[in-house]
This record gives sequence, structure tokens and C-alpha cells, in this order.
Amino acid sequence: MAMPSNEPLETVEGTLERIIYSNEENHYTVAQLLPESGARRAEPITIVGNLAALNVGETLRAQGRWINHKQFGRQFAIERFESVLPRTIVGIKRYLGSGLIKGIGDAFADRIVEKFGEKTLEVIDSFSGRLREVEGIGPERAKRIKEAWSAQKSVRDIMIFLQGHGIGSSHAAKIFKQYGENAIEVVRENPYRLAKDITGIGFRTADGIAAKVGIEKDSVHRLKAGVVHTLVRATDEGHTCLPREQLIEHARELLDVEMKPVENAINLLALGGDVIVEDDYVYLTGLYKSERGVASKVQELRAAPITLPSIDIDKALVWVQQKTDVELAAAQRNAIKTALTSKLSVITGGPGVGKTTIVNSIVKILQAKNSKVLLAAPTGRAAKRMSEATGAAAQTIHRLLKYEPHEGGFTHNERRPLKGDMIIIDETSMLDIPLAYHLLKAIPLTASVVFVGDVDQLPSVGPGNFLRDLIDSDRVPVVRLTEIFRQAKNSFIITNAHLVNEGQMPVLDAPEESDFFFIAEEDPEKVLATIKTLCSERVPKKFGFDPMRDVQVLTPMHKGVCGSENLNRELQATLNPSGPNVQRLGRTYRVGDRVMQVRNNYDKDVFNGDLGRVKHLDLIEQQVVVQVDEREVPYEFTDMDELLPAYAISVHKSQGNEYPCVIVPLLTQHFILLQRNLLYTAITRGKKLVILVGSKKALAIAIRNNKTAARFSRLRERLQGSVGPPAS
Repeated sequence: MAMPSNEPLETVEGTLERIIYSNEENHYTVAQLLPESGARRAEPITIVGNLAALNVGETLRAQGRWINHKQFGRQFAIERFESVLPRTIVGIKRYLGSGLIKGIGDAFADRIVEKFGEKTLEVIDSFSGRLREVEGIGPERAKRIKEAWSAQKSVRDIMIFLQGHGIGSSHAAKIFKQYGENAIEVVRENPYRLAKDITGIGFRTADGIAAKVGIEKDSVHRLKAGVVHTLVRATDEGHTCLPREQLIEHARELLDVEMKPVENAINLLALGGDVIVEDDYVYLTGLYKSERGVASKVQELRAAPITLPSIDIDKALVWVQQKTDVELAAAQRNAIKTALTSKLSVITGGPGVGKTTIVNSIVKILQAKNSKVLLAAPTGRAAKRMSEATGAAAQTIHRLLKYEPHEGGFTHNERRPLKGDMIIIDETSMLDIPLAYHLLKAIPLTASVVFVGDVDQLPSVGPGNFLRDLIDSDRVPVVRLTEIFRQAKNSFIITNAHLVNEGQMPVLDAPEESDFFFIAEEDPEKVLATIKTLCSERVPKKFGFDPMRDVQVLTPMHKGVCGSENLNRELQATLNPSGPNVQRLGRTYRVGDRVMQVRNNYDKDVFNGDLGRVKHLDLIEQQVVVQVDEREVPYEFTDMDELLPAYAISVHKSQGNEYPCVIVPLLTQHFILLQRNLLYTAITRGKKLVILVGSKKALAIAIRNNKTAARFSRLRERLQGSVGPPAS
């Protein structure tokens, strides 16, 4: 809505009470501000504008104009603002009790302000020893409060500078943590460093700062940062490289410059070792090394002799069937034989085709021969399933390789390889190129390797398409399982997953006792209402599933009425509406909430896609504790951008996980992402119940669309020896 530009700007000052909405991309925020005493209104007012990453409890001085919104009424549209220290007793109490100063919560805030009144902040700043006059504050706590206050003051100086350049307080704390007292100098000299060093700050934000501090459009810093950003964005879409022409075109559009400066920037980056140019393809250097390294290690393994003990395969197959009381089908026997007689092999197939039985049989046979078998998968849940199926220890690949934070890398590598005779990796479709490289580096040439996975699922979230390229290279033996076993045929989830994978409509008129349902609904708002009712009432009542533990909503989209962002807000309000909470980056985190880790954090031993529950919030220590699997993982408030609400998650993020009940909205508005492998992956995540809610037209679009987005990668050609220099 356009603001009247002829009216003078007004000023309001008050405490940020609540963030109602915040857009991650452009920082457009709707919030409630409680004006300081004597301000225009005594009750909370609604403020709107680009308010980057503010925290509840801050005192703002904002300039803007009053507008009338047709739906939401009177609002104060902010044009510029600054964060200031509160001056009133109420404001000081709110400020100290908001969790912004580590070591002070509501109770201590009340006591401190009761003791020192309007001079409270002066006492903390200049006479912190007097804090011991407050009941419950001893020398240690007084010291911690003073240190936290001093750090906050440093952050505030940086914050005032950064707010003038479009960056809010939450990011300011991270910038201070990264650069210390040199933060303002770094930002002035080369703000593009922020995009590389600070999580949550992208190229566009850094570019906006650069313009404000006077960095020219054709600056070498800017051009190089734009090229790197374009390549990083390509890796987010699954590519390991880009054709040079495409990179130049995309970077040119981003930077709004001619082709020549971009070409020069690529050449400078190549000279500096930041990128590698090979046959008119451009790689980030780390990804180039990973892709070449994967090809090299696969070739080395293929060339190495098999060192497994001598096994009479026919006798072993008879023995293992007696041992497990399972009759193996011909394809399963062939898969076991291939795994035991090959240095490196792939076993692939959809749900219900017996992959787990094969892995179990291989483990049992090799254990009987006193061979050491290592089992791993990309996610904790997948590893747990392996362990339950085989009775043998299984772990995530990250834990198998043992990351050592102090050394900045994995403990197991080519110098310190893993100790095992057979290494079996499950859910290999999730394996991206960097992780595949770290894994293969750690596998000794004396070991045999079996990669197990479903190649028809979505490829890895990270760059590359390891399993597909390995299969398509024709350089390793591949067993593709297609027969659905009798017990699995009784499941409509499995039957329908295979129908979808074959390009056919699933069975939608299943009987009452089915494990697969389709609820037809065209209107997005009604789909949202249906999902909320299913999660909170219908599914728990009919099937006995706990909505907070057993039910997972999977959606193709991030935005929109039935995108993950809105679904999470709505489901949190429905399933977990009250209790201790903290607001960060426009999101509310509440005790009991389902959350997901969205980037690898080796120090905490948690990884992209790990799910957890918020167990505890401590406003005084500014810490949230999340239970991930059986562990409790602490997060500082400044680290909470690593956690997203997970009542609803993207289908991509669900890979490697299974849930008792899966609910999937399917709407024609999602058409850009309606693909067969996405729908197939979503259906196969459900273990006991799958419910699709949406239109039959959207369902049909997804099934017909088998044109998966191509990923630029040269792994298949490298494995075939047709590209690049000899792998080394």
C-alpha cells in the first residue's frame, strides 16, 4: 500500500512486544510496539516495514507515517529506525527481562529495577559492584552481568552502524562474534566478506551495504563476490559446477554489468585458486576437488583385490535363510552374491522389495566368517533402522568418520582409514558429493563396499547426484530390485508408491482400514484447515498417533498458504499454542516445539535434516536445549537461525527419515515443484499412514511430470574416464 509522501515523518518510541510476521528474504516485518509513557498512544501499536532481524524486548525509536490498512486497520509504517536504551522504569524492566542481557531474566530484572529505578542501566554500566546489593546476586553473577552488558554495548555500537545499512541486531551479534572490535572496519572495507562469513547474510544484503558505504558497482570485490554467490546458489540447486557461459549470464544479471567484467572476475578467481575452470565448466575449488576425488577413489577401489574370506555362496545362502527364517527371492540371492563377490556394488529399489533383508543377510554371513562389517547412513533415523533390522551397530556417516572440531576435519581419512572388511551405506540417494568424498577417502583399499538406496527418490539436498551417476557410469555392478513381497503388497502405501513411480495414478478409493487416503479439496485455505484438523483431531482419534511425535506434514513449497512457513505458524498455534517461549528472527520457539537443524554443526554433532524437540528455554542464560535423538543439545540464542520449526517440512528435507504418519498438501499452485520423484519420495516417507490432501489435477500433474531438473555434474563422465585430467 502506498504511503502518502507529502505528510511529515512522525516519531514513535517504545518496546518491541511481539513480532507477528517477518519475511526472511526482504525483512518486511509486522510487529507490536508498546510506546513509552507520553508517546502518542498508551496501548500497543502495529508497526510495519523492513525491520531486519529485531528481537522482542528492544526499545526502538522509529520514524514513519500512520496508514490505514483495509484489513488490519491503523498501522505505523516505518521508514527508518534505531535501537535505543529504554528510559522509563517499565521499559528498563522489559529490556532487562527480555533475555537480551545474559544472566538477567524476569525475576532478576524486577529486583534490580526495584532497587535502582531509573538509574539501573547506569549502575550496571559504571557501578556494577552495587548489583550485589540485590538479593540473589553474588560476586560471580554480578561479574557475568557486567561482562554481558559490556559485550552488548560493543554489539550496540556495531548495531547502530549496521542498522543504518539495513542489518538488524540479531546479525550484528554474529558479526561482532566473528570480527570483534574490527567489525565496522571490515564492513566498510569489504562488506562482501559478510556473505561468506556470516550465516544468514547473503550477497544481496552485503551488496546493499556496499552501495551505502560507497563501493563502486564495478569494484573487483563486488564482481568476485557476485560470481562466487552465483556458484554457491547453483550448489543450493544441486549443481557441482556451471557451464562458463551460463555462469557469466547469471552473474551479469545479478551484478547488472557487462559480460567483460564478469569474465575478468572469473579469471581473477581462478588465478587466486577460488574457482577451477575445466573444459568451459566452472567449479568452486572445494567441489572440484570433491568430484575428482570421488571418481579417483571409486577407480582405486575397483582396481583393488577383494580380500573378504572365501565363501561358498550357495551354502551361505542356505545357511542364512535357516538362520533368519526368511526365504530369499532369486533377485535377493543375486544381490547378496554380487555384494560378496564384488569390490564395490550398488543395490537399489523401492519400498517393500527386500533391501533390508539383503543387508541383514550380508551382515549375518560375514559375521559368521569373523569379518568386521561397518554400517552407516546419512541420517540418524536411517542408521537406527539399519541397526534395528540387523542387530548390528549402525551410525551416521558423520559419526562413523568422527569429526574432530579442534582439527577442523574428520578423524578418519586416507591417512587414518576406517577398520572394516565390508562397509555398507544405506539411503545412498542422500549422499552428496562432498560427503561421498570424505567417506570414500576413509575407506581402506582392503575393504569391500555396498551402496544401498532408492535411485528413484529425490537426489541429495547437497550438490551432485552420486548414486545416479554411479549407476549410470556402468563401472560398478548394480542389482535393481523390482519385486514387491507378499507382506508389502498388503500396504497401499507401498503399492501406490510403486504405481506413482511407474507413472500411474495411485489407488484412491482404498477401503476404510487402508493405510493410504486421498482427501479431495481445491481451495488452499480449506486444505490448510483440513490439515490442522487431521493433525489435531482426526488422526490422533482414529489411529492413535501422537500429533507432536508421530505426524509429519510434508509440503512441496516454502511459501504460500500451504507452504512450510505458513503451515508451521498455523500448526504451532493449533498443537502447541502456549508455554515458555522466545522470539528470534520473527519466529516463536516454544517448549515442546518440533524443530529441525538446517545446517551441519560439527561442534554440536548435529546435521542438516536432524529433527528434535525443544526441551527447555532459559531466558537468563539465553539458551535453548533441544532433544535430538537421545541427546540434549544446547543452543545459544544467537545460534537459533540453525533451527527451523518442523511441524511441516519440505519433502527434500524429509529424505532418509520415516514417520508413522505423513500428510501431504497437493495443490495446482505448487505446479513448479510438482514432480513424480518428489511425490514418490513423500509417499515413501510414511511408515503406517499416508494422507494426501488437495486436488486430483495437482496429483495428476505430479505423476505426469517425470522431467527431473538436470544437475550440472561431471562425475559420471569422470567415472567413465571421458573427462578431465587423470584422477589423482
